[in-house]
Amino acid sequence: MNIDLLMAREQLEREQWASKGRANAMLERERRAIEAAQRSNAARAQVEVSYCSFCFFYCRDSFGCGVLFCRTLKAIPFNGFGDKIKLPPSCISELSDQGALDKGPMYFRLSVIDELVPSVSDATNEGEHRATHSGVLEFTASEGSVELPSHVWSNLLSGVSLDVPLVEVHYVSLPKCTYAKLQPDGMGFSDIPNHKAVLETTLRRHAALSQGDIITVSYGELKYKLRVLETKPVSSVSVLETDIEVDIEGPDSAQEGSRNQPVLAPLVIGKVEEGIVEEGTFNYYKFSIEAAMIDEVASGRMNIEVKIEADAGDGDTNVYLSRHPLIFPTQYRHEWSSHEMGSKVLTVRPKDPSLVAGTYSIGVFGFKGVTKYHISVAFKDNVKQKIGGYAIASSPIDMESVECQNCKHFISSRTILFHEAYCFRHNVLCQHNGCGVVLGKEEAASHIEHQSSTCPLRFITCRFCGDMVQAGSTPADYRDRLRGLFEHESICGSRTAPCDSCHRAIMLKEMDIHVIAVHQKS
Repeated sequence: MNIDLLMAREQLEREQWASKGRANAMLERERRAIEAAQRSNAARAQVEVSYCSFCFFYCRDSFGCGVLFCRTLKAIPFNGFGDKIKLPPSCISELSDQGALDKGPMYFRLSVIDELVPSVSDATNEGEHRATHSGVLEFTASEGSVELPSHVWSNLLSGVSLDVPLVEVHYVSLPKCTYAKLQPDGMGFSDIPNHKAVLETTLRRHAALSQGDIITVSYGELKYKLRVLETKPVSSVSVLETDIEVDIEGPDSAQEGSRNQPVLAPLVIGKVEEGIVEEGTFNYYKFSIEAAMIDEVASGRMNIEVKIEADAGDGDTNVYLSRHPLIFPTQYRHEWSSHEMGSKVLTVRPKDPSLVAGTYSIGVFGFKGVTKYHISVAFKDNVKQKIGGYAIASSPIDMESVECQNCKHFISSRTILFHEAYCFRHNVLCQHNGCGVVLGKEEAASHIEHQSSTCPLRFITCRFCGDMVQAGSTPADYRDRLRGLFEHESICGSRTAPCDSCHRAIMLKEMDIHVIAVHQKS
C-alpha cells in the first residue's frame, strides 16, 4: 500500500510540473505577444506622427503658402451672389497672425464632414459635388458658423437634409486659371448674343472655380446653369485678375429636349415654317439680315415682312418682334408688334438704320385658344404703305383697304363698317407717344408696354460690359447724366482699364475723353 501511495505522489508531482511548465510557456507567449503589440503600436504611432508632421508642413507650404488654417463650422445660407463666404471675426485674427492678409486674396476649400453625407466617390450620376472652393466676403458671421451664398450652398450641400450641416474650411492657395471648359445643362444658352460679356459679368462675382461646380449665368431675366467640366492648370483655380480661355460644349443629348428655358428656332428668309401655339404661351424664332441687304433695308427701298397665316379655327395670336440683344420679345418688351385678328402681315421699317444688320427675334404669342399657323420672313419692295409707330400689321392685304378711325389699321372696304362698329365699342388706342397699341377697354388700365423705354427695371445693353442688365434710375453724378448714362452704366463705367497708348489706368466712362484730350485721337 505504501508503494501505491508513493507512485501516486510521483504521478501527481509529474502532472504538477507539466502543468506548471505549460502555464509558464503560456505566460511567456503572452509576454512576447504583448511586447510585439507594444512595438507595433509604437511603430504605428511613430508613422502617424511622421505622417501628421509631413501633412502639416506640406499643407502649410504647398496649399496655404505657409498658412495653416482649418475650422469646422456650422453652415448657414445667406442671400448673396458669387462664391464669397462670411467667416467669424475670430478667423481674421488667426489668419492675420500667420500673414495671410499680406499674401493677397484668400481662398478656402470647403468640404462636408458629416457622416450622413455621401463622399465624392459615392456621388450619384446626378453629379453631387461635396467639395468646392471660395473666396471670403467679410468676417461678420456668428462664432462657430460660416455663411454660404446660394452658389456655394447648392454646389456643396445640394440635397442635404441636415438642419445644420458641418463644413470644414481650409485655407488654400490657388493658381490663376488659364483655361476652363463649361457645359450648359440644356438648350438655349447658345442664343445669347454675347457670351464673353455674360461670362465676364458672372465670373466677376467669383473668386475660384472647381471642376464639377455648377455656375449660374444670368441674361436679363433668364438664368442658365453651366457645369465646370475642366480647368487648367489644376482642378481648382483662381479667377481673379486673369485672362481665361473658355470653351463651351454643347449640352448632353439627354438634355437637348429640355424646355426649362425658351429656345429660338431658326427661320430661313423666304422659307415657310409651320407651328402650333397654345393660349398664354410663346413660340420663338430668329432670323438674320445679311450684309448684302443692309443698304437696301437701311435706305428704305425694302422692308422686312413677317407673315403669319393662321389656319381656320377659334384660336388667335399676337406677334412681337425685337432686335438682338433682346432675344425673347414679350408683350412688355419689344420693338414691333401686331395684335390684328386672324392672319397678319407685319411690315417693319427700322427706327435706327445704323443697327439694321444682325439677328432679330419673333415671338408668336397664343392670345386665345390653340392656333395652328404658318410663319415666314421675306424682304419686300417698299411700296406706298402707311407705316405706323413701329410697324404695319393687317390681315391679308386688300388693295381697296380703308383706315379704321379708331385703331388706325387698314381694313377691307367691304367690312370697314362692321369693323368700326365693333372696334369703337370694344377697343381703345394707347395715346402714349410712340406706342399706338390697340387694346381691349378692360386691358387699357393695366397697359404698361410703353414703360419699356422709361421703367428703371427695363433691360439695356451696357456699353461698358456688354451684358444685358437693368437700367436703374437716373445716376447721381450730373456728369454721367450729361453723358446719357444709366445708373448701371454709371457704376460699371467707373471700373478702370489700361489705356492702349500710355497704359495708365483710366475709368471706362472717361476713356474716350482721355484718348482725345491726351493723345489727340478722334
